[in-house]
Amino acid sequence: MMRMARPDHRLKQGEARTTAGFVIAPDHPALAGHFPGHPVVPGVVLLDHAIALIGAALAQPLEIFQLGSVKFLSPVSPGEPVTVTHEADARGTIRFTLSASGRDVASGTLTPAAPASGEIRA
Repeated sequence: MMRMARPDHRLKQGEARTTAGFVIAPDHPALAGHFPGHPVVPGVVLLDHAIALIGAALAQPLEIFQLGSVKFLSPVSPGEPVTVTHEADARGTIRFTLSASGRDVASGTLTPAAPASGEIRA
């Protein structure tokens, strides 16, 4: 019997990783009224799905990260497949790009949040 190796989702500095993509269904509740006759997936929905995929790929919750920056470059239509590519640097900052149909649609950074004054993290 052949044993399959478990995928290693930990990133080394400068290593790019493409996660599984996602598709926002045409009946997603966030699309109602955004925009009638020419629906566009809201940026917050794209970010929510991208951050969930990155967290799953890294096998770590990203609640301790904050959104450092984000640029929306091109609209995404409902049903259009989106791919998430991300890379971590030595400080733990995660740079990500969302692509659809061969074009970049968004990019940004997730940075580790500084602990609140007096807060101790394990």
